Amino acid sequence: MTDNKHFSDSQFTLKEVIQNLRDWLLFFISKWKILIAAGLIGMVLGALVSIFKKPVFHAETSFVLEEGDTGGISQMSGLASLVGVNLGSLGSTSGLFQGDNIMELYKSDRMLGETLLSPFDQEKLLIDRFVEFEELDKKWASKVDISGMDFSLERRQFTVAQDSVVQQVSKLIRERQLSVVKPDRKLSIIQVSISSKDEAFAKIFNETLVDKVNTFYLETKTKKTGENLRILQTQADSVRSILDESIAEYATATDRVPNVNPLLNSAQVESRKRQIDVQATAAVYQEIVKNLEIAKVNHRNNSPLIQIIDSPRFPLKRTEIRLVKGIVLGAIIGGLLTLFALYFRRLYQKHVQES
Repeated sequence: MTDNKHFSDSQFTLKEVIQNLRDWLLFFISKWKILIAAGLIGMVLGALVSIFKKPVFHAETSFVLEEGDTGGISQMSGLASLVGVNLGSLGSTSGLFQGDNIMELYKSDRMLGETLLSPFDQEKLLIDRFVEFEELDKKWASKVDISGMDFSLERRQFTVAQDSVVQQVSKLIRERQLSVVKPDRKLSIIQVSISSKDEAFAKIFNETLVDKVNTFYLETKTKKTGENLRILQTQADSVRSILDESIAEYATATDRVPNVNPLLNSAQVESRKRQIDVQATAAVYQEIVKNLEIAKVNHRNNSPLIQIIDSPRFPLKRTEIRLVKGIVLGAIIGGLLTLFALYFRRLYQKHVQES
């Protein structure tokens, strides 16, 4: 009968675990010179990083976005139908910018490109400023000559190389510097943040981007109702002009025969024609004015409200690695990397010896 063992050969006793930990501790203590040297090197590297790494500035804008009220328009459409007025498409709203789509609009090439081509100051554009402090003219010198490009021209006059530069700069900003988030998904507050090594660029780019996107959003959101409003206003002006002419012609026809003989009906034909024209035109004008007033209310209610809460102000929030923090982090990272290197080196040596 074979003896039963409490532990299998692949298991360790508590004594073996403690002995193993003790051996490792003694091994690391024996390498104290290497660990101290690694810590010192890490401290020096951390100090150098904190000294030469430029701080990053953060320009943040937060605003409240309230969508247009379409519920009131639906009720108005129902009431208008009772009096024979069909609003049709006047009460409909475009679904192009519903929900979080405005956040994606901030990341589009069009909005970023238009912002980059906006003025930074009286002498240069935002894209010129970006190329300058990022030194893209040197980094991309082998691919394109940015220094010889004039971005102040109209976009349709750009060369293929200029369009490529604008697209690549937009991509860099979108991937590395731009952040568009909702701090709370339940609220309608949107926060737009730009992080850059240049404080002035971060502030101006953030303000310009927010202004352009919000303006584009408002114009597109109310484009359909605005077009309906302009058409109705044009129709109302035209019909009113025709009505005025009809009233003048009716008065002229009446003046031609001031004392009409009731026995001569032919003498009243012209004035009665003009009177019918006035009545018909007045009825059409009344209907158009009714629809026009409803369209005005629809346009106002369909306009979303964008209210800025916080805008970037100097001095901007900055993140940087301070000297003490850099030294401490450098020492910790250098020590840990050395520990891992010693650990895996000894494991490899043991594996070679055993094999």
